[in-house]
Amino acid sequence: MRRLYAVLLAVLPLPAAAADAVDVSRIHGKIQFVTSFPDYKVKIVESFADLHVKTVSSFPDAPGEWQVVESFPDFRIQLVESFPDFTIRYVESFPGPQ
Repeated sequence: MRRLYAVLLAVLPLPAAAADAVDVSRIHGKIQFVTSFPDYKVKIVESFADLHVKTVSSFPDAPGEWQVVESFPDFRIQLVESFPDFTIRYVESFPGPQ
C-alpha cells in the first residue's frame, strides 16, 4: 500500500496553486499597466496582500518598489477583480513580499 501511495504522489500533478506560484520578491522595477497581454494579473486589496507596493519616481531597486512608466517596462501588469496571479496593497513604507 505504501508503494502505491508513493507512486501516486510521484505521478499526480501538483495543485494549480503550488505549480503556478509567483515569486513576488522579483517583481520590482518599471511597471506598465495594460489591458491585454500582461505578464501578471494583479488584484489590489486592503489586507492580506502577497506584495506591499510603494510607487517611486526613480531607482525602483528593491522588492515592491514600482516606477510606473508608459514604455519600456520591466513588467506589464493588468489589474483584475478575479483570478489574479497575486495580490498587492499600496503602502507608503516597508514595501516587499509579505
